[in-house]
Amino acid sequence: MTGTDQPTTSAHQVTLSGALSALVEEFAGTYAPETVAECLEDSYERLLPASVSSFLPLLAQRFTRERLRAAVRAADRSPAPRRDAGEGRPSSLVLFVCTANSGRSQLAAALLAHRSAGEVQVASAGTTPGAAVQSEVALVLDELGIDTGELFPKPLTDEVVAGADVVVTMGCGDSCPVLPGRRYLDWGVADPQGRDLEAVRRIRDDIDARVVALLDDLLVDPQAPAAPAAR
Repeated sequence: MTGTDQPTTSAHQVTLSGALSALVEEFAGTYAPETVAECLEDSYERLLPASVSSFLPLLAQRFTRERLRAAVRAADRSPAPRRDAGEGRPSSLVLFVCTANSGRSQLAAALLAHRSAGEVQVASAGTTPGAAVQSEVALVLDELGIDTGELFPKPLTDEVVAGADVVVTMGCGDSCPVLPGRRYLDWGVADPQGRDLEAVRRIRDDIDARVVALLDDLLVDPQAPAAPAAR
């Protein structure tokens, strides 16, 4: 167990067993069941304590899937994995990192996923993850019609950094490992923590403009988000 030393409840054990079966089937032929089980257990423990403990097994399953998929990419990297318009080249994986993974990096990841319409793979993480996504951040994403129901803070892991093609840091200093062959960007974006809603909207729009520029650089046509809801 981790430093939290919090035992897995019997209900969680049942749900984790189902999650493990699904993940073993998904990664059959790529990872041994023991490897998947170790990653799932580690993911569960890394997310403790969680503000939504009843959903912890599901979050651990999603976190494990993200880590294993990134590890597959890291093990089978191809040079310059950019996608030209209309061509079937592998899409890039863009990783956004901030301190708590509850504000800026969540905004950036959600906006990039929305605007790229699946043409770019997206991940986010925090060097010291918080307990939940900031409510104002979820609200300003909801205004654009972006579903925030599956967003949750996650810790930064070696697999996701190794699998990324582009790593965008926002206010986390030198905490993110620097690996060769990756493109690193540092965005000087204000932290939405403690800001009023109008200020968070401005931060969202600042990040959105940067996302559009990044997509253009990755040779993907950005998809326009829905019009903001009436205020």
